[in-house]
Amino acid sequence: MQYSIFSQLAKNSQGRFHKEKEDRNRTIYMRDRDRIIHSTSFRRLKYKTQVFVHHEGDYYRTRLSHSIEVSQLARSLSKLFRVNEDLSETIALAHDLGHTPFGHAGEEALNIKLKKKGGFNHNLHALKILTNLEQRYLNFDGLNLTWESLEGILKHNGPVKTHLPNFMVPILKKFNCNLKKSPSFEAQIASISDDIAYNNNDIDDGLHAKIFDLDEISEVQLVKEKLMKIKKKNLKLEKKRVQHELVRSLIKSMIDDLEKNTKKNLSLIKPKSCNEIKDYKGFVVSFSDEMIAKEDELRKFLKKKMYFNHSVKIMTYKAKKIVSDLFDLFLVEPQLLPDEWKKKLKQENDLEIVIGDYIASMTDKNAINIHEKYFNLYSF
Repeated sequence: MQYSIFSQLAKNSQGRFHKEKEDRNRTIYMRDRDRIIHSTSFRRLKYKTQVFVHHEGDYYRTRLSHSIEVSQLARSLSKLFRVNEDLSETIALAHDLGHTPFGHAGEEALNIKLKKKGGFNHNLHALKILTNLEQRYLNFDGLNLTWESLEGILKHNGPVKTHLPNFMVPILKKFNCNLKKSPSFEAQIASISDDIAYNNNDIDDGLHAKIFDLDEISEVQLVKEKLMKIKKKNLKLEKKRVQHELVRSLIKSMIDDLEKNTKKNLSLIKPKSCNEIKDYKGFVVSFSDEMIAKEDELRKFLKKKMYFNHSVKIMTYKAKKIVSDLFDLFLVEPQLLPDEWKKKLKQENDLEIVIGDYIASMTDKNAINIHEKYFNLYSF
């Protein structure tokens, strides 16, 4: 069965918020992708971690390396289903732009501090970066991405059910967005690519950090199946090679399952256009029920062994304290904000929101250094 009908999406784009003359040498989504890669926020992802803070070792994934791995998976899957590779890659590259320093620990701390302002959500903050905070062009703020790219990021985890911040209102009105509809096929690919990469990245990082070993993770059914096949063929191979082969085979099995189940869904739905994918209730791009159960078991293992690990919990506590301390400091002493953020404060006229945006922009190293500067009483 051919799915090339979805690749016509670029021709039916709703365009950009600010009208621009398009590039004769690049598609609209290629331009979106390029703008993200060249943005300041994307470069900062190099020094923003997922689970480990940056100074604990340089092997572990950062938000940048993770985003690149997600985009690679998304591009491969898009080619497999003959949909728009550039759009899938754009959404994949941008999906983590809104993350704070120190991964989810930093986000949790900032969410608490901004509770009265609606909290902090990294996905919505990514959209704020893309539509407002990045300032690289003469005639507009943000990167002025196409609506399809913005919608894919907005609906990264499915239809939107929460209240959206004010900065999204003019964008939603212009493009007449239906928040209840499902994401595009490309957005669904980017989303599940994130899941595949995240779980397998954590296995690799966890094994490297010796937070758990191969014997422990072999308790997970999906891992046990792969390890049995690997060990039968390669009894004498060193442990590191086995670890890498395990992660590679897990990714392959997830992709194989995804391909089979998604093709099954498409054959049942028989969509004739991109819009029919959005009208379908639920994700068309999805794992089988069997793989979902196995992946859930893997998630529970990682949560117990990795995220609740003593050393990780200590780093999580430190990260939350740094973010919390900095927020309180700037709230009392806003004159300590950098000049560019003082300027934003005059425009925004909401100190808490500006502080939140500033802290979210920080890298791990930046946040640590600023915290040491103001909270180490013996540093002059």
